[in-house]
Amino acid sequence: MRKMRWSRRAELATIAAHEDGLQRETIMTMQHGKRPTVASRHGMVAAAHPLAAAAGARILSNGGNAFDAAAATAAALNVVEPYMSGLAGQGLATAYIAKEKRVRSLSFMGAIPHKFPLDKLSKREQLLRGPVAVGAPGNLGGWCEMVSAYGTKKLSELFAPAIKLARDGTALIEFNIEEFKNAGPELGANPALGPAWRSNYIDGIEGGTPKLGAVLKQPDLAKTFETIAAEGPKALYGGALGKKLIDRLQELGGVLTMEDLLDARFEWVDPISADYRGRTVHVPPPPCESFQYLLTLRILEGFDLAKMPRNGVEHIDTVLRAIRLAAGVRIRTGTPSKQKLAELLSDGHVEGLRARVRDKKPITGPTEQWTPDIKEEGHTTSFSIGDAEGNMVCVTQSLGSVFGSGVVVPGTGICCNNFLYWADVTPDSPNRAKIGEIMPVCVAPSIVTQGDKPILALGTPGSYGILQTQPQAFVQYVDYAMPLQQAIEAPRARLTDGRAVTLETRVDPAVHAELRQRGHDLTSGPDWTMKVGGMQGVAIDPATGMYTGGCDPRRDGYVVPAF
Repeated sequence: MRKMRWSRRAELATIAAHEDGLQRETIMTMQHGKRPTVASRHGMVAAAHPLAAAAGARILSNGGNAFDAAAATAAALNVVEPYMSGLAGQGLATAYIAKEKRVRSLSFMGAIPHKFPLDKLSKREQLLRGPVAVGAPGNLGGWCEMVSAYGTKKLSELFAPAIKLARDGTALIEFNIEEFKNAGPELGANPALGPAWRSNYIDGIEGGTPKLGAVLKQPDLAKTFETIAAEGPKALYGGALGKKLIDRLQELGGVLTMEDLLDARFEWVDPISADYRGRTVHVPPPPCESFQYLLTLRILEGFDLAKMPRNGVEHIDTVLRAIRLAAGVRIRTGTPSKQKLAELLSDGHVEGLRARVRDKKPITGPTEQWTPDIKEEGHTTSFSIGDAEGNMVCVTQSLGSVFGSGVVVPGTGICCNNFLYWADVTPDSPNRAKIGEIMPVCVAPSIVTQGDKPILALGTPGSYGILQTQPQAFVQYVDYAMPLQQAIEAPRARLTDGRAVTLETRVDPAVHAELRQRGHDLTSGPDWTMKVGGMQGVAIDPATGMYTGGCDPRRDGYVVPAF
């Protein structure tokens, strides 16, 4: 009997161990292939490169706030993704200011230069590369304005990570390699732009070949950030650094002047907003075109998406139809007045669009800018940050195309934007660019509040896809209650003119087939594509103060917590 009792105990122990093993195996299976949820009560940075996210998180961990961390993250991005992020770019931010309990947007978009040769231009292809495409640098002024208005640290501390990364060098990773390979042959061979571009980038790579693990050093950029840390933004806006930039552009035949730099304004403005499922989404106002994002959400609020199978035909069809309708409204409207914007977002107008979604008839229409020949995706970056005080910041900024205009200012490490490539120069267009005005731009850095508390910062790159892909991820997060990381990873689509749609193939093939039957000219894309953006987000639980972060595996996104 004793032997039997011990045998039974051994059997029970074996069963228990087996069940425990199965449970652990199940847990591991559930986590396999997934990024873990990253959480912290002390703050969070989600950015397009791990070193940039780490730079911002270090500032948070050393007592800085979200505005300090935004400047540090942005400067580090200038080093680690120089093809789309730099101090001579332009962008916008939306932020929740905890001490004021309000949301504000910050514009650091440059105006159309005073000497921009609008009357001599008829096609945007004339502005893809070169000095005439360069708009006034806004990013540096925007970063410094955030710190001046709400930060707590000195620029010397905030730019220290970028200076170290630029001087010591950073190892090229996958997305770096892809971008160098895409743009390198074109820019390197350009007789006017190539020598300075190659000197700054290719000669800065140990061995001279962009490959995985190769180290890129940017000593000139390190010196530039040291100068700005000591002198402040005036080094560029009116100072010696600005003079070098203007002299280089004018040497190449550009039109930007010191007057344009001195006229640069970095203005805090009230955002526009719309409610969705008990939450309020805040984005920058016109001339930013982010109202398309809000209009899409207003349309979708009339549908009980949560009752539709996630990533099923009804879910995706409804969202795609709403997006195409909202894009059409944006394109027809141009830059709306406050009165017109209120009308567009009104119940009466929105209900008419909902009826069009419900009728199931195919929808044909544009999604791009009014200029019909836009093909190239923009090269943009977005990052989101939250701190222990409850501040949240979302920044979306760009150089325009990959490496912007291709103009590198010798001895500074500065690569200039080509934002004027997105100016409408079509002679008979109702939206033709105007000298001295801020041109419309299709970004949507967003802050979401519930009551008077912030709950989410979310933004993405992706040109005109930005206004399409943010609502797709937001629906995953809100309607389907997906964790932020999984909401960002969820399959997305990119619509282009007519009925064209590219949909990631992680959606069931039967869904792809049925969407075609419903009138979508659908291309089954790869499992993951950059055409649907590179999203970064930070969420906070208002009850616990716990932050979680989400980053996009479609690029080199990474989340780093503060502690």
